[in-house]
Amino acid sequence: MTDLADVRDEYEFLDADDRYRMLIDLGRALEPMPDALKTDATLVRGCSASVWVYPTRRDDGVLHFLADSNAAITKGIIALVLLAVQDRPPATIAATDIADELAPFDLKNQLSSNRTQGIPNMIALIRETAARYG
Repeated sequence: MTDLADVRDEYEFLDADDRYRMLIDLGRALEPMPDALKTDATLVRGCSASVWVYPTRRDDGVLHFLADSNAAITKGIIALVLLAVQDRPPATIAATDIADELAPFDLKNQLSSNRTQGIPNMIALIRETAARYG
């Protein structure tokens, strides 16, 4: 995946339809999540689409997340969230204001509310994971 700032710079110059397509493309580029990890335990509550997040801790201590959704645009939003936290130490993730990192994308105004309602729950899950490993 690319850097969140690079994605933001490109996103700002796109019209609504192209932004939508860009999010879908980001979602398609997510690392595949094995179906065996898509369980009730990894399901993020409160999302209109099914969203699964599975954290792992690498030997060097950084957190790596596998995530997926059954909705293409939701996968794109997941990709944005992961760009803010992927492969970083738990303390760095805990100190990151993920919602603030996503604010320039103006997702609430770009997408319907049912597409964005689960974002806070996904962010909370990531922050809880970072705190647990931190």
